[in-house]
Amino acid sequence: QVQLVETGGGLVQAGGSLRLSCAASGRTVGTYNMGWFRQAPGREREFVAGITWSGGRRDYSDSVKGRFTISRDNAKNTVYLQMNSLKPEDTAEYYCALGGRGLRVGMSLAEYEYWGQGTQVTVSS
Repeated sequence: QVQLVETGGGLVQAGGSLRLSCAASGRTVGTYNMGWFRQAPGREREFVAGITWSGGRRDYSDSVKGRFTISRDNAKNTVYLQMNSLKPEDTAEYYCALGGRGLRVGMSLAEYEYWGQGTQVTVSS
């Protein structure tokens, strides 16, 4: 039984920042790759950022590179997504996902086994 719970979403003005958290239970996230995805209304769920189990590699979608930072605190069994310089196009439901133990971050939905319930991020103009 694995549960992932995202928190930290909300309404923010363009140019502002938010920090999302993903707390896990039933599994030690320090031994698994983790990722963040997002889904806007009428669009498919897309990869945002990922981090390997060791923290040795981080990957980002081109649309968020340089603005978002993924990190992990294995002692707290938590993964974070720091989002800076937010844009209206970042508005979406953000999901945390637990994946495998490979050397590379998976960018497809199929690479992940467990998903959180999502947290809404809304960026106003």
